Amino acid sequence: MATLDLSLDAVTLTAALVDIESVSRDEAEIADAVEAALRALPHLEVVRHGHTVVARTDLGRGERVVIAGHLDTVPVNANLPSRLEDGVLHGLGTCDMKGGDAVILRLAATVPEPVRDVTYVLYEAEEIDATYNGLRLLAEARPDLMAADFAILMEPSNASVEAGCQGTLRVEVRTTGERAHSARSWRGVNAIHGAADVLNRLTAYEPRRPVIDGLEYHEGLNAVRISGGVAGNVVPDECVVEVNYRFAPDRSEAEAEAFVRDFFEGYDVRLTDMSPGALPGLDRPAAKAFVEAVGGQVAPKFGWTDVARFTALGVPAVNFGPGDPLYAHKQDEHVPVEHIERCERQLHAWLTGQTGQTGQTAGGAA
Repeated sequence: MATLDLSLDAVTLTAALVDIESVSRDEAEIADAVEAALRALPHLEVVRHGHTVVARTDLGRGERVVIAGHLDTVPVNANLPSRLEDGVLHGLGTCDMKGGDAVILRLAATVPEPVRDVTYVLYEAEEIDATYNGLRLLAEARPDLMAADFAILMEPSNASVEAGCQGTLRVEVRTTGERAHSARSWRGVNAIHGAADVLNRLTAYEPRRPVIDGLEYHEGLNAVRISGGVAGNVVPDECVVEVNYRFAPDRSEAEAEAFVRDFFEGYDVRLTDMSPGALPGLDRPAAKAFVEAVGGQVAPKFGWTDVARFTALGVPAVNFGPGDPLYAHKQDEHVPVEHIERCERQLHAWLTGQTGQTGQTAGGAA
């Protein structure tokens, strides 16, 4: 059974987390280790829900913040165990997002009396379909555990604040034909050939780039999978193009779906997955205070993250974590040691009310 020593520095702790393999739906071992480590801290109340672990202070402060990170990773790609080279930690999950998880655990262990109450959430199954997402399941079963004035999701964001997030949906665009022997193809209708117009529409697509709260988002509409055919000598009667739409947070789920259906007018379109975006919410006092505390620089979040789940609960949220998101899911996934250390330093200062000095110093380093 794996164990975690929360007295270790955040970089060493990141390596320890990385070396516990935790591909989505296989998080039991890492969740057990996290739970045991947190239960050893007397200032925290710990709750386990599936393979999601929640630890809370209850000091009666006037404000509560949630700091959250997911424990799962994408499948292993010859990138375990971790290794440290020249100030960079390499390995599956270093960037997405065990560096952030290590920061969460260090904060839980080293800040017993924060100036604002804190709920730490380390959850399962973020990297797969929303059905299994631990934060979604927690929100449905125990929404009280997610109640807060502000939330920070430790997704990789180059150790700076990325606000809001894009929404995402997937559809299957289906073309149909008529089967025939390929030696007599004129007796049938080739459904794969019929998908050419679908692909041509996608090639000609011009993405929206709306500006929201001073941040420019960039939409995307892409074919991500195509399937069809039944045998090497049969003209296929069906072809399915799977399309992913990443939409800016000024569009609702209904508006995004309507856009896609209109874009593929004339085709059979089936919605298979959808999650809403999240508006930046930078006008909220708690969000403003946090941004100022960590240097004042904000960028839009390209991609979907669970900040959207907090937004749906009325909790303003931002992404703030170590690692360059461009390296998430890559074989050479890695995180700079400096990112991990900076995130821990800035969050520690914010939770202990010492941001007057360290906020400016850390912000300058960013």
